[in-house]
Parts: sequence; C-alpha cells; structure tokens
Amino acid sequence: MGQLLAAEAAAAATLSGGTSRTGAGSSQAELFADLTRLAAGSDVVIDFTHASTVAEHAAALSAAGTAWVLGTTGYDSQSAEAVAAAAKLIPVVAAPNFSAGVTILLSLAERLGAALPAARYDAEILEMHHRQKLDAPSGTALGLGRAVAAGRGVKLEDVMATSREGKRQDGEIGFAALRGGQIVGSHSVMFTAGEEQIALTHHAFDRRVFATGAVRAALWLQGKAPGLYDMRDVLGLK
Repeated sequence: MGQLLAAEAAAAATLSGGTSRTGAGSSQAELFADLTRLAAGSDVVIDFTHASTVAEHAAALSAAGTAWVLGTTGYDSQSAEAVAAAAKLIPVVAAPNFSAGVTILLSLAERLGAALPAARYDAEILEMHHRQKLDAPSGTALGLGRAVAAGRGVKLEDVMATSREGKRQDGEIGFAALRGGQIVGSHSVMFTAGEEQIALTHHAFDRRVFATGAVRAALWLQGKAPGLYDMRDVLGLK
C-alpha cells in the first residue's frame, strides 16, 4: 500500500515524503525519521500504518495543524477517542475502506438496515482476505455492520455476533471471516427472511483502488474546516 499511495499521490499532487517502519521507502518519496517532521512539511498526511500508532499520530498531526486521511483499521476505543479529539482541531477523513464501490455499499447497507425489520430479516456479513491479514473481522466488515446497525437504530457492539455456536438470536448482526491466498478483499452483506434474501457484494481486484480513493480524500480535504469526515462526505453521498 505504501508504494501505491506514493505513486498515486505523486501523480495527483506534490509528494512531500513519507515514513517507513522498515526503512525501505519509495524512490518517489523522501523518508522522514518520524511523523512530526513529515507533518511539518505537508498539507495532509495519508496514514495507512498500524492500529498501535493511531493515538500518537492523532497528537502529532493535531499539534502540526496538518489534515489527516486515516485508513488504518483495527484500533481500540481509546484510539478512536484520540481521533475524535484530533478532529476538533484538524480536518480528518477516517474510513475503513477508500474504494468508491465500498462507500456506496455502506450507504446501501444502512438504507436496507432501516427498511428491513430486524425481527424478520437476519443480517450477516461475510468477508474474505489474503492469508497475511491480521484483524478479523476486517475494518470494512465492521463498517458494514455499523451501517446496518445505524439503519436499525442500535449500536453494533450490542448486537454483533462473531461466533456461530448455538442458534441465531433475533436482531443479531453476524460476521464470518475467511482467509486464504492473496485475495485483496471481498465483502458481502446479506439480509435473509423466510421468503427471500437480498445480498450485496463488493470484490476488490487491485489494492490501487484504495490508494486512488485515499488520494481523492486528501485532495478533497484542502480548505475543509476541522471535523471528522468519511468517504461518503468525499463522494457527496450525505
């Protein structure tokens, strides 16, 4: 992702540089020792790093006054609070997935969650990724679950089920995660009643779609007021 982000950013704007956990960078980007130095010379930072860095990056970018595109997933509630605090000082686009297709899928999942009664329609989310992926369910799968829950007027944490032991409970939003090979990403959200099923599916074939979306979000952030935005804001779907 780092190589793709560097290439897409360089094609669309001036690439000021980057950071690297391993010290290996792109030939197109100067490597900085830390995020603080990178932020000082940048209008916006695109961050696809690791959940453990989110709170630290929130503080550094807030202090620098640098806009933030956050594509890191799997971070905890304390880090989420740090992101929300940063968004009071700088504009932030945070999204579990930066593809246009998934962004539209999130909107549709919320609308179907609102339209299809939980008492009749069981909601299940299925995702599959490459064998190296660490978090499960994926950030995108959780985003889809939150969209369905928002449509139903409930909190995902109160209704999510990641284990299928025992019978299904009314109102649950279930998750299944598969891993194998080098699949970039596949997500389905399914609403199943006794008489019918509605299924929405998105397949990503190339990671470049995420880099293209992230750079689009970075360009969109220019001149925006502090706040916490997502890709639906970027695409004008709100």
